Order: sequence, then C-alpha cells, then structure tokens
Amino acid sequence: RAWRLDKASQQRVLQEREVRGRLYFLPEVFSLDGQMRTELRHRGIYEARLFHADSQVSGSFVLPANYGISSDLGSYRFDDPLLAVGISDVRGIENAPKLKVGDELRDFQPGTQSQFLGNGVHAVLPFKASDREQRFDYSFELSLLGSSRLDITPVGRDSQVKLVSDWPHPSFGGEFLPTERSVSNQGFSARWRTSFFATNLEDQLRACTAPAQVDVARAVGADDPDISRASTAECSQFGEHRFGVALVDPVDQYLKTDRAVKYALLFIVLTFAGFFLFEVLKRLSVHPIQYALVGMALALFYLLLLSLSEHLGFELAYLLSAGACVGLIGFYLCHVLHSLWRGAGFSLGLAGLYGMLYALLSAEDYALLMGSLLLFGVLGGVMVLTRRLDWYGIGKPRGDDLEFSLDDVRVQR
Repeated sequence: RAWRLDKASQQRVLQEREVRGRLYFLPEVFSLDGQMRTELRHRGIYEARLFHADSQVSGSFVLPANYGISSDLGSYRFDDPLLAVGISDVRGIENAPKLKVGDELRDFQPGTQSQFLGNGVHAVLPFKASDREQRFDYSFELSLLGSSRLDITPVGRDSQVKLVSDWPHPSFGGEFLPTERSVSNQGFSARWRTSFFATNLEDQLRACTAPAQVDVARAVGADDPDISRASTAECSQFGEHRFGVALVDPVDQYLKTDRAVKYALLFIVLTFAGFFLFEVLKRLSVHPIQYALVGMALALFYLLLLSLSEHLGFELAYLLSAGACVGLIGFYLCHVLHSLWRGAGFSLGLAGLYGMLYALLSAEDYALLMGSLLLFGVLGGVMVLTRRLDWYGIGKPRGDDLEFSLDDVRVQR
C-alpha cells in the first residue's frame, strides 16, 4: 500500500497494488473408463453415426501447503478452489454430473472459469488454504453424445484410459497409440497409459498460465476488475497432446462410389480395347460414334450407381446399374458386330469386368493386389489373342482372290 496525491482533488489517497491470477494444479492420477455405444440416425435419405460415451472419471490430487506459496503468505487472499473439466462441445453433455470428493458430493456448474480451457464445467472444492499438504480423491460420471471421434487429453501425472465400444472399425489417432488393443466384429477395446515424461504438460501449463498474473493498481474501495485471463499465445500446445479414436466406415456407399469413379478410365479403356480386338481379329469396322455411344453408356453407370445407392443400398444399386448397362450395351453390340453371339460374348466379358470391379470396391486389404492381378490377366489375354496378328497389315486393303481360266490364256509368239 502507498499514499499518493490525487491531482483532481488535491487530496492524499491510499493506493494498493494487487496482482491477481490463478494457480493451476494437474492431477496426480487421471483415470477414465468409458463405454461407447453407437447409434445410427436418419434424416431423409442421409444417415449419421453418433456415439454415446458413458465414462467413469476418477483420480487424485495433491495440493501443496499454502498452494505452493512460500513467502509473504499474509499478502495473499485465496478464493475457494475449484476443479475444472474442459469439454470442447458442451452441447454433447447428456447428464448432470456430480463431483464426489471423499464422502461429499458437489454439483458441477457451467463453464470452466478458465479462458485457456475453453468450454466445460467446474465444481467448487471443499478445501481452504492449509499449511499442510492436502491429498484428496475425486470421481464423477460423464455422459457425452458425439459423432465421428472422441479425443482425450491425458492431464494426470499418471494417466490411464480405457475405451470399449461396439463399433468394429476403430481408427486410433492422436499423440499416443493404445498400449493394448483388441478389435473384432463385435467391437473394440483399447487402453492407453501415459506419464508426465511423455506429455510434458506441466511445463506447457506453466508457460500457458504464467501471463495470467496481471499487475493492477486500484484505489481502496473500487470494484475488483476481472483480470483472470490466461494468454492464449502459449496455450495452443496444451490441448494438442491428446489421443482418441474415430469411428469410421471403411466401405460405405459414398466411399465405394468414389472408388468406382477412380476406376472409370481404366474400365472404359478395357472396354474400348475389346472393341479394337474385334476390329482387328474379325475384320469389322466400328465407327468412332459407336465408340462414343458405348463410352456414354459406361459413364452413365456411375451416375445410376450413386443415385440408386442413396435409396436402395449399394449392393442392389450396383446390381441394377451394372445389369442395365450390360443389357443396353449388349443389345447395341449385337447390331454393331453383326452377330448375336458376338454381342452376347462381349456382354458376358463386360459383366465379368463389373464383377471384378465390385470385388475391388468391397475389398479392404486386397484391393491393390486384386487390381494388379486383373491388369496382368487382361494384358496376358490380349497378348495371347494377338500373338499371330500381322500388325503391319492392319489398315491395308486385302487383295481380292484372282480367278481365271486356262482356256482364256493365249500364248503369243
């Protein structure tokens, strides 16, 4: 405190200088045991996959004597301590969580009371500053509704997380991978364990919250300004040390259609190659317009596949789209190739290509291998069929057979 002269009133005014801020402590032990149930919701022809995560969070804190203040303790005033839980999207909170500290229950309140934590909840702790170290256990239940993925920041000196779900296609990501994992058709189970040595969260928390202490001069009796603000410049890395799991569908209808479109050029080239073989082997002439019409029919397959799969499911949509295109192209080729058997044979080969394409789209681990074998087989077939073809003679007119009679031959002398 100090006296100063107020220039406006020319009177001495008692002035006190106050530094306000917050002290942050991370838990010694952080444990989360979660159960994730998936739910499929529909809106019109579209669907969204959600999850309900019911988690039991527990652990322990160690509060140092006098909150770590070792000198000039009488100059400090402490508010009630609180426990804050950061939740990125509070709209997903499904229950009214209660904090259990020892034998006492405390209600959580909205907000974290901390700018760098963002959205979340907090609960006031039943402790006061003490000249002795204070240890306490905590636990609470938290139910969250989310979509796509769940991420967790391991804030404890020793952090242990267990997640169990009924979804069979997890994608683990983040800073740390599970130490144990089990995936089956019935779902997955995963465990993570980290320590401060791996996360270095204490140093990052210290760097993040150090600017929160602001030096404020005020006149006695004035209102306390709200200056408990943490600088966000050093806080960006604090939330990056997280891990989690994404619930993915490896072969959904849109992904399959997108993969089918990627094979479109190869599919059209193989079909045109079949046309070309008929031209050179059977001495048939196929007009470029006829090539174009067949190419348009092949391209229309992908539009039919996408539009039908939104209503009928991918398997039935693929069958109908492929059947329609094979039937249309087969009918057309019977006239172009001047033979019912040639058109039927070409249609059968085209149906085989569609079958191979479906196998490629449905495969998760062997798509590249199957595609490579398909190309190798097609190349081998072309080489076998054209092994005796005179490529230099292609395009040259064939000479007509000469017919003559010996009676017409006259020998001139």
